This record gives sequence, structure tokens and C-alpha cells, in this order.
Amino acid sequence: MKSNSGSKASSACTIASATGGAARAGKWIALALSVTLLPAADIDVSKILKGVEDHYNRIQTLQLNFSESMTNQGRKRTEKGELYLRKPGRMRWQYSNGKLYISDGKYIYSYYPDENRAERMPFKEVDDMRAPLAFLLGRLNFQDDFRQFTSQPDRENTFIKAIPKSDKMPYSEVTFLVSPDSVIHWLSVKGQDGTVLEFVFENEKRNPPVADTMFKFAPPPGVEFVKSGQ
Repeated sequence: MKSNSGSKASSACTIASATGGAARAGKWIALALSVTLLPAADIDVSKILKGVEDHYNRIQTLQLNFSESMTNQGRKRTEKGELYLRKPGRMRWQYSNGKLYISDGKYIYSYYPDENRAERMPFKEVDDMRAPLAFLLGRLNFQDDFRQFTSQPDRENTFIKAIPKSDKMPYSEVTFLVSPDSVIHWLSVKGQDGTVLEFVFENEKRNPPVADTMFKFAPPPGVEFVKSGQ
């Protein structure tokens, strides 16, 4: 690591220690990107990964707040909202601007109110940058999907960067911040085209009551509804 990495890692500690409002999410992401990840001899990466797998694979339902930022060709867009999950394979990304991204385990529904348009695609055919978030649905096995891991300590927390086994995935690397209780608080996905999708997760609630209706979608009247892969 470069000689000035100590100050960078110190700055990045702000990400791990902060648990306040999502208004600070942009600052967290900017600081996290300043960290260069290198192998750390005193970090048991396998143990940390196993802890993350166990934490999320044992959850039946999950509710949390998220901040999502996408950077593409120098342009950045940030959105916020709430995420609800229920196994098997059901999730609801509910954005503050009214946008929805819902899975009922069979189909993925996307709703864009500003475009008056909605789409439906079979779950297995979705080639989406959210793919690395499979851990939220309890389907995570790091060794199955990734071939290389590097790590960097951040006080009591750890940054881990994972390189996928296949270059056919829509992403080329995934970096995430894990706390000692095996919770992922920040995650960055770098796409094959250079696009970067980042998430800050807050206020995680394990196994809250989540109704089945949260994962059903019916397009509002007058909305263009496109179905693919019947």
C-alpha cells in the first residue's frame, strides 16, 4: 500500500463507524473508493466470508434502508429507498421517487413512473448489476461465484474485494464493507463497461413480518406494460 494509505484508511473509518442518516451516504462512498485493497496476512478472509454467508442465508425476511449511486461515463445518479426481502427469491426495492423493482420469485417487475412505463422479465433472464446482491436472498456462496479475494482492515471492520470466476458476468469486481457481526454496510459493483453501482445499507431488521402483497405488482391504469420472455 502507498505511504499515504494510512490517512486514506483512517478517513474510510468514517464509513464503518457512522450509522446515522442516509444523507451522509455520498460521503461514505467517496471515502470508501479511496481505499486500495491489498492482501492482509492477519485477516482471516475465509472466516469473514463464512460469517457473511451464515448471516444472510439464515434470514427469512429482511428490511433495510438503502442509498444507491450509479456512476457512468462521469455522470452520477443517487437514489434512496427501502428494501424488503422474503425467501425464496422475493424482493421489493421501493425508491423514494416512486420507482419500483420487484421480484416475486418468478418474474422481475420494473416500474418507472416518470416514464409511465413498466416491464416484466423472467427472473432467470435478468442480466442486472444487482446480481451480486444475491446474499440478500440467502443464495450466497462466495467460493462458487468468485475466484480471488483481497482485504483491508478498517478498525474493527473489513473491506473485501472479490473477483468473479467468469468474465461473462455483467460485473468485473465487487467490493464490500463487513462489520464484526457479519453485516454488509456498503457494497460497490463495477460493471464490465466501467459503470459503478454502489449501495449503503442502514437500519437492517432481521426477520420482520413482511406481507406477500409487497412482492406483487399490477401496473397502474394507463401505464405502458412490456412483457418479455413469456
